Amino acid sequence: MADNRVWFITGAGRGMGVDIAQAALAAGHAVVATGRNTGAVADAIGEADDLLVVELDITSLASAEAAVQAALERFGRIDVLVNNAGNFYAGFFEELTSEQIARSLTTNLGGPMNVTRRVLPVMRKQRSGNVVTITSTAGIVGQEFCSAYAAAKFGVEGWMESLRFEVEPFGIHTTIVEPGFFRTELLEKESTAYADLSIDDYAERTAQTRPAWEAMSGKQGGDPAKLAKALVTVVDQEQPPLRWVAGADAVETVERKANDLLAQVDAYRDLSTSLALD
Repeated sequence: MADNRVWFITGAGRGMGVDIAQAALAAGHAVVATGRNTGAVADAIGEADDLLVVELDITSLASAEAAVQAALERFGRIDVLVNNAGNFYAGFFEELTSEQIARSLTTNLGGPMNVTRRVLPVMRKQRSGNVVTITSTAGIVGQEFCSAYAAAKFGVEGWMESLRFEVEPFGIHTTIVEPGFFRTELLEKESTAYADLSIDDYAERTAQTRPAWEAMSGKQGGDPAKLAKALVTVVDQEQPPLRWVAGADAVETVERKANDLLAQVDAYRDLSTSLALD
């Protein structure tokens, strides 16, 4: 199993999850492909000898427990967990309802935590494994109309960075994947919801911004199949990276953020370093 590992992938019924599942299978790995609709998952991925399709609602700990147990009954282990499932609530913060924000946090942050909580005992027992979580450039760079999504993805980044130190002693690696804009189904109506509220002060900007996001769907520059194939290569390394910035646009965005952070530190360096007790 060192060469042919077991991948457990969430959100494998559509979008990037399908590509990741197919790439892992093509590389000779076994795959547990999960989603709320198992028929959609099976139809999207196709047939393979080392494929197990399992129902999973990532917002439910009980569902995660059942899916992990099914994986163990079939393959006996889980080597790579890919936290991929998510949703996108778009809109200005004040125009998003508290319920919409809660759903974003529950799915995009609580969901990966639920599944990882159930997989980690398996990996600890094995003394090996890799927890891969797909975030976004929105997890490291904030922007308007993405406040709820960014809140969840920034949370995922902090959780994963901290989790690393907790699980590395057990031989478990962690990898954060920060994709830029890839031509997935994230911006389609099945995955994206827009703010329910309407506030006059935001009306003009909302009227301009929402159509721009909608028009972007299906026109993103990144190829998800290439990302999936590259991810298999990244994860298969003996020492996988702690963070993988995926896509030329993502590299540019993260580099700009890093430079901005350094500039902000330098701008107030003297004041900041003068705060020690006398």
